Amino acid sequence: MLRMRNFASAHVPGTISNHMTFADLGLSEDLLRAVSEAGYTEPTDIQREAIPPVLMMKDIIGIAQTGTGKTASFVLPMIDIMASGRRRALMPRSLILAPTRELAAQVAENFEKYGKNHDLKLALLIGGVQMGDQVKALNEGVDVLIATPGRLMDLFERGKILLNGCELLVIDEADRMLDMGFIPDIEFICSKLPETRQTMLFSATMPPPIEKLTKKFLNNPKRIEVSRAATTNKDITAFKIPVKSRQKRETLRWLLNHDQVETAIVFANRKTTVRELNKSLQRHGFRSGEIHGDMDQSNRLKELDRFKKGEINILVASDVAARGLDVKGVSHVFNFDTPWHPDDYVHRIGRTGRAGAKGRAFTLVAEEDAEAIANVEKLTGAEVPVFGKKDVRVDLVDTAAEPKPAREDKPERAAKSKRSPKPETDAEAGAEEKPKRARKKRDDDEAPREKPARKARAKSEGRQQRGDDGGSVPAGEWNGPRPGFLDISAT
Repeated sequence: MLRMRNFASAHVPGTISNHMTFADLGLSEDLLRAVSEAGYTEPTDIQREAIPPVLMMKDIIGIAQTGTGKTASFVLPMIDIMASGRRRALMPRSLILAPTRELAAQVAENFEKYGKNHDLKLALLIGGVQMGDQVKALNEGVDVLIATPGRLMDLFERGKILLNGCELLVIDEADRMLDMGFIPDIEFICSKLPETRQTMLFSATMPPPIEKLTKKFLNNPKRIEVSRAATTNKDITAFKIPVKSRQKRETLRWLLNHDQVETAIVFANRKTTVRELNKSLQRHGFRSGEIHGDMDQSNRLKELDRFKKGEINILVASDVAARGLDVKGVSHVFNFDTPWHPDDYVHRIGRTGRAGAKGRAFTLVAEEDAEAIANVEKLTGAEVPVFGKKDVRVDLVDTAAEPKPAREDKPERAAKSKRSPKPETDAEAGAEEKPKRARKKRDDDEAPREKPARKARAKSEGRQQRGDDGGSVPAGEWNGPRPGFLDISAT
């Protein structure tokens, strides 16, 4: 076979060079051309390790954190493997199981991008869309079926799909499948597949139930571990910020404004928090959108598309988007809530620092999050450093060194505001007061329990916060009130 002849010229596993190219891995010329046109020249660690044995039809266990190029490590060899063969109605030749619609769609995009020079037919089986077109595609025969377990089980029970012709199975994000309760469905699906098949399982972590699954359904698999399970990406600089719950929104806004954020994903644990936080950010002038499980598929995809195109640069998300969302250039990830499941921490912050790029991740830790962050640090084996003065990206030192001019300016502005109403009519003065009351009400909505503190500071500080909201801040400088969380020692 052409595939095996190509592989014969590849490097022997174990002697893999760090400068190996895709041409050294045994892929076909048509596939190499598509990879080159996509802008890739050198494979990542997981791709170097996984592609040759996949082409040799071996079973694979791939343990790799998100953002390492894992998807291409099975998509590329699958395209060459599926290049020869015949399609049959209702009987897909290969099956890829993904835990979420977003991840399934991401895998499909990879096949379309890299398989453009091959005559392969692809079908995407996900919930939230009508079955009609999906059933029609199955009737015409498909080479690659990408599905979420729920929709696949639904169609199987209706007799719309047969699995006894499947030659190759990929289980992607297996640990997420476990979290979502899909393991019984996967066991059922595996029992309906031919015993003689190639199986690949990929996961960022390897909890005991997943180990048990591999022993049951994989045949003498090659285990590839490109980084220790549950470690975080070395290209991501992560911090935690101890903060009171009612101060989370204010802290997040400060970071969004002053940490050189280009594009960011903000994760929250609850769908209601996602909705409320997005509205709050929009009220404060941020270009933000939201994605969560209560949205139908078309609206979720529409919002993701807006984020990818740059129409919005902040995406507030629940964990439904933590896996499978691959957007180039995400500079920051913010955990508005510390994730309940420590594994989710690894996957959340993995949305930044992808493909060798640098990223920053912040986790806001309230008192009630103490146990959750402790579990994260136990899982990753490292303490998340506290964000301190040395980590700030704007110049706080100069503004602190010259406090007097700033304080002198503000009373002067306050004096002007006191003198200006004199020539105005009562009606005009009343009109002046209304926006102030509206603004105060809006701030109170944001953090109801901060009202006494704000009121107490109003006279002494000359309403500094309101002045900051209205005034412009020069790029790279911060001339507002000092954020309270910076007073916390990093030691």
